[in-house]
Amino acid sequence: MDICKIHENASKCSVNTMECFTVLSTQAQKISIAMLCGLFGTLCIFENSLVLYLIFSSPRTRRKPSYLFISSLALADILASIIFVCSFVNFHVFNETDFSKEMFLLQLGGVNTSFSASLSSLLLTALDRYISISRPSKYKLLMTGKRAWIALGVVWVTCMTIASLPLLGWNCCTLDSTCSELFPFVDDNYLSSWICFTMVLLGCIVCAYAHVLWRAHQHVAYMEKHQVQVGKQNTRMRMDVMLAKTLVMVLTVLVLCWSPVLVLMIYSIFARLSNRLRKVFAFCSTLCLLNSMVNPIIYALRSKELYSSLRMVFSRFRRQLKASEESPEAESTHKSSMIEA
Repeated sequence: MDICKIHENASKCSVNTMECFTVLSTQAQKISIAMLCGLFGTLCIFENSLVLYLIFSSPRTRRKPSYLFISSLALADILASIIFVCSFVNFHVFNETDFSKEMFLLQLGGVNTSFSASLSSLLLTALDRYISISRPSKYKLLMTGKRAWIALGVVWVTCMTIASLPLLGWNCCTLDSTCSELFPFVDDNYLSSWICFTMVLLGCIVCAYAHVLWRAHQHVAYMEKHQVQVGKQNTRMRMDVMLAKTLVMVLTVLVLCWSPVLVLMIYSIFARLSNRLRKVFAFCSTLCLLNSMVNPIIYALRSKELYSSLRMVFSRFRRQLKASEESPEAESTHKSSMIEA
């Protein structure tokens, strides 16, 4: 049968129901998913951990609200990679379906929290760039470190609250409502609400960056006409424009990676999904990991501060490696001189 159907005498909330959602039927498909998750997940964790180290190892960057928001994004991507890869591979590759409904909803809540926090961190970064360009003279007064930490706290608490709603009772088992065809035990109305929440976040980010680029274009045109009054403001504006372009690249990658998943989610609400589309959804879900993996690469290529910090780390590592190689030689020379004496 093309569509997995549950026997009439089986409950839609039984553990056996989860077997209908393990759509990878061949060994080649399972190996492909395992390799993609392993590659993207490992690189994502390494790259985002490096970004966190570069930000918090420098007193200059860890005090800036812009990099606090970027560090929140990196942390969310690390958590998303760990939770997503473990739960996704365990479910689709090893077909582990004997855990309880509460355990599955807890894992799903962790994935939703991480990806929602990642998206929300991008929104905070977009608002930070918006304030920096629209109110450059009042930026330091409006965007302080304390306010940045408060905003991050509100974002993470909100994302955790929304993601935990199915576990707290908004699921098709407790409400005896229509279940989603993509996620076990998830209510269709909750899935629709989460999609709307995600689309609102994306829309706000797009609007903020559109305004940022428009204001940046205005500033560049103004500075070209008044090159006599360049000074520090010109340098500051160039940094803002570069960071804005960097984050637009991040947003573009985000939309391209998330669009297939969101489209299939929306389609599943209004129509039944075939096994082929479910397999497509499983493979498209790995694009979310690809997005988390690409973000740090864009930072390293576009952020001069992080790039210079990365060069300092590599140069320090080379010096330590060179010193460790010279140390045994010096010790052997010292021993030989003592023997001769």
